[in-house]
Amino acid sequence: MKQNVDFAQVCTLKESIDYSPGATVSKIVTKNKCGSTTLFSFDKGQNISEHTAPFDAVVVILEGKCEITIAGKQNFLSEGQMILMPANIPHALEATEAFKMMLIMIKASPEN
Repeated sequence: MKQNVDFAQVCTLKESIDYSPGATVSKIVTKNKCGSTTLFSFDKGQNISEHTAPFDAVVVILEGKCEITIAGKQNFLSEGQMILMPANIPHALEATEAFKMMLIMIKASPEN
């Protein structure tokens, strides 16, 4: 298992990743066979073009605002909100202002 956060240590998520001007930054929190948790920061105007993923994913907005398009439907999210992105459905992301998010990829349950 890969991780960048210590077990049993409290951390403030939005303080755990910094912005980089004109860029997108990612930091893996945990990663194992069942999925991963990754922090992202996006400068205003940064995006992830439309794509699909073979697993369900949860996005939690930690700071700022963004637009997430899922199956052609625009969703505007801000701090404290979350959205579920279903597997194999096209989605894209646009930073309407600088923002930070946590992405939780769910590959399989431990029983699978």
